[in-house]
Parts: sequence; C-alpha cells; structure tokens
Amino acid sequence: MAVCARLCGVGPSRGCRRRQQRRGPAETAAADSEPDTDPEEERIEAGAAALCGGGSGRSASPSPPPRCSLLELPPELLVEIFASLPGTDLPSLAQVCTKFRHILHTDTIWRRRCREEYGVCENLRKLEITGVSCRDVYAKRINPNVKSGRFVKILPDCEHMEYRDVCTCLLHRYRHILGLWQPDIGPYGGLLNVVVDGLFIIGWMYLPPHDPHVDDPMRFKPLFRIHLTERKSPTVECMYGHRGPHNGHIQIVKKDEFSTKCNQTDHHRMSGGRQEEFRTWLREEWGRTLEDIFHEHMQELILMKFIYTSQYDNCLTYRRIYLPPSHPDDLIRPGLFKGTYGSHGLEIVMLSFHGKHARATKITGDPNIPAGQQTVEIDLMHRIQLPNVENLCNFNELSRIVLEVHEQVRQEQQQQEDRIEDSEGARPPTEKVWEPRDRGAAALKEQPVQFVLPVGVTSRNEDYPRTCRMCFYGTGLIADHGFTSPERTPGVFILFDEDRFGFIWLELKSFSLYSRVQATFRNADAPSPQAFEEMLKNIQSLTS
Repeated sequence: MAVCARLCGVGPSRGCRRRQQRRGPAETAAADSEPDTDPEEERIEAGAAALCGGGSGRSASPSPPPRCSLLELPPELLVEIFASLPGTDLPSLAQVCTKFRHILHTDTIWRRRCREEYGVCENLRKLEITGVSCRDVYAKRINPNVKSGRFVKILPDCEHMEYRDVCTCLLHRYRHILGLWQPDIGPYGGLLNVVVDGLFIIGWMYLPPHDPHVDDPMRFKPLFRIHLTERKSPTVECMYGHRGPHNGHIQIVKKDEFSTKCNQTDHHRMSGGRQEEFRTWLREEWGRTLEDIFHEHMQELILMKFIYTSQYDNCLTYRRIYLPPSHPDDLIRPGLFKGTYGSHGLEIVMLSFHGKHARATKITGDPNIPAGQQTVEIDLMHRIQLPNVENLCNFNELSRIVLEVHEQVRQEQQQQEDRIEDSEGARPPTEKVWEPRDRGAAALKEQPVQFVLPVGVTSRNEDYPRTCRMCFYGTGLIADHGFTSPERTPGVFILFDEDRFGFIWLELKSFSLYSRVQATFRNADAPSPQAFEEMLKNIQSLTS
C-alpha cells in the first residue's frame, strides 16, 4: 500500500497529507517515527535490491528504490495524459489532490474531450471565419434569407466560456438526447436529428424535398437548441416560428423518450393571423401556393395536415429510432429513403433486411398509412423476371406474372403450415430459388435491363430510371382514411441501383419511386440487432 501511495505522490501509507495537517505536532512526530513500510514490503524491496547487486558480481547493501511520483511529471505531460481519459472520469481525478485539480482547469483537456466525444470543432476564442462572424454564419444557416444582425444574441458569450464548462455543463448533461428521434405527431410522424452543432446542441427536423423531386437533397429546420449562458448554466430555446429564439424547456421522460415545450407560444403567431401562417407553412412544406394545387382531394389533405400539426407547436414528445444494421449480404445498403406517395407528397421510409425479407417502414406518414407502419414488404426468395419492353408496357401481362407468383407464395405458406401441424418441430425443406447469401454479390453482377412503366400506371415523378437490375415479388399496405380496413396487396419491387428502388402497386395502378437520404447521422446506430427489432415493434404499436 505504501509503495502505491508513494507512486501516486498523495501521501505515505499511514495517511494522506490532508490527514497529516489535521494532526498535532506530537502526533505528527510519532507518525514520522514509524516506518513507512511494513516488514513484508521491506523484505520485497531488499530482495529486489539484492538481485540488482548480484547481477554485477559484487554484493551491495539493500537500498530503497528511487521514489517515482506522478506529481513529479511535468504539467505538459500530465495534461496530455488527462486529455486521453474519458470526460466522465475527470471529475473523480480532480478529487485526488490540489495539483490534479488545477491541471484539470486547462482548457486543452476539455477541448479534446469535446472534439472526440461530441464532435465540437469550433475554436471558442476565434469567432471570425474569413471575415464573417459566426453569428451571421449561424443565422444564415437557420434561414438563408435572414438579414445579418436580425438575431441579436444568436451565439452565447464565448469570450467568457471554456471547453470545460461546455463539456461538463452542456454536452455531458444532455448526451442522452443525441441521435435520431421520431416526433409523436399523430399519423404524420417525422425525423428529428439532435446533434452537437458548434457551441449548441440543436434539434434539426429533417423534411423531404418538395414533391415530386425525390432526388433533391433533404431540407431541415431547427426546432430547439441548448447552449450555456454567461452564468454557465444550460438554457433551452424554442426555434419554432419566425420571430427568433425564445424560451423553451426539455424534459427527459425516460431512457429513449423526451419531450419539448415552448413557454412563449406567442412567438409562433404571425401578424396576419392563421391565413398568413397557413400560406407561409404551405410555401415551406410544399414549395407552392394553394392556387397552384388544382387537385381538390390534395387541397383537403394539405389543409388537414396544417390543422393537425398546428396543435403540436407548443409541446412534442420524441421517441428514439435507430438506423438499420447492415450486412455484406444485403441486397443494397439499408437506410433512410424518400418516396413518392401520390397526393400525400413525399414521405421518409426506412429500408431494413430481415433474412428472407426486406421491409420499408414509414418514418413519416399520412392519414391512410400512418408513420411506423410497414408500407412495403419484399420477398427476397421470389424473383420476378420482367417481360421484354414491348410486353412490359401491357399492364395485364405484368399483372398476370405477379399474380402467379402471389398464388405460388400463398400455396407455399399453406403447405408450410400443414407440415408444422402434421409434425411438430419438423424443419421444412428450403428451396434453392434464391439464397440470401447470394443476393448482395448477385445484385452487383446483374446486368441492367430496360425498364418502362406499363401503360395506365401513374407516377408522381416521370423522371424515373429507364434501366433496372432486379425485381422481386412484394406486398404493399393500403388502407382507407384513418387507417381503416388495412390490407396487403401484391406488387413488384424494382431495384434500380444502390441508391434507388421502386414499387408498383397493382391494385392502385400506381408507382412509387424511392431515393436514398444522402446524410450522415451520428449516434444513430442500434446497439444490437435485437434493439433495432424492438424499436420497430414499438413505433408500429403506437399507430396500430
């Protein structure tokens, strides 16, 4: 024990320096007269010294080894050592001694922790970027049309802020809300990405591009932000509306759920009343005016969504979602995609692979098929060979091919159920139609073939790919308004390339085109495949 105490330099084995200071002179003298080590430790040290002397061929008297203490290391080296430790361990290290506590006030340590653990790259002491202030840079990012200086206090007072405060008071405290979340907005859902952005933690709501431009990049807007005040306490601000940041609140309900609340909802209102708010929302959401939308049913859906989502502008609950795990044998890389859904516009789905099947789960939804439901399911064991381009233009020919596969799948399922009933636990023979381990490599080797939509099949986006690599039998979920009478109908899954696929809904005579979301999300990977499956069940149960 004494050897360890001397190595750390925090005091002898009989007590630390602070304890010695509390003793009187007589007690200190008595303690100093006692040996620092017990007999067993003296025997070990004497044996080590004898071994060292014996190696040179002459006897040497036992001498204590030289004392080595961490406190004797230069401060620069201690800073480098401490900066390599996890930020959660540094407060405990500060309690060891006064010198360690003083060294841990070095901002270099906390700057490295902020960068490595949370991705903070900004220099707090340098707010000028090529002559443009960060205040203007951030204001432009929130709204490209905003004039410089509109947000008077868009950034906190960085001159009196240290990385230590940012790491301990802000990032560590709110680390549990970083990642991807789905807001509870009834059937519409959404996609929220909470990230460390500069000196803030910001919740960015990701929105699909304007209909029907499915290949355009995602749009995003801030819903809330958290930063430190001059008193080094975190403050939450709501970013909803058009009057700048205002007072908000965040409550972490449980591990994978939190809620936000706006304390100044008057900032959400506009001077022109609800009519001006609706027209502004329509331009941002759809990129057009109501006069540009001639379809009466589409106008009703748009107005319904505005009225419904406006009820959630002051309080929202979010539930964590994970990105699907990937495997080398997957047909394509799983992830998030934007898809066309007729009059409902563009929606976000998550493509994931589950053995012999692939599923597209809605992250955003509509009154017919709400968010959380499996909009498309692909049977990877049943490929479909499309006819040549001349016959493919005939919808009846494509429908005949798909319905034949549909009947085959139904018979196989019935036979499997009968075998299970006849022999409990017997394993049904597997078909060599399409092995899952072959699909990833085969998709890359497959030569593209010409593709054209059959006559009579409608598509929101006429600019779809004219070649495809593979086609599979699948089913699509359809339902009446309010998710009533849901049923799965047969269709065709078309793989165009690594980043695009499509689905033909036979009963609706409709085509949906999906394009990959080209964005990088941090803190969004599932801890395990089981956790991802559980997440899918949870978001589906909320809307069932």
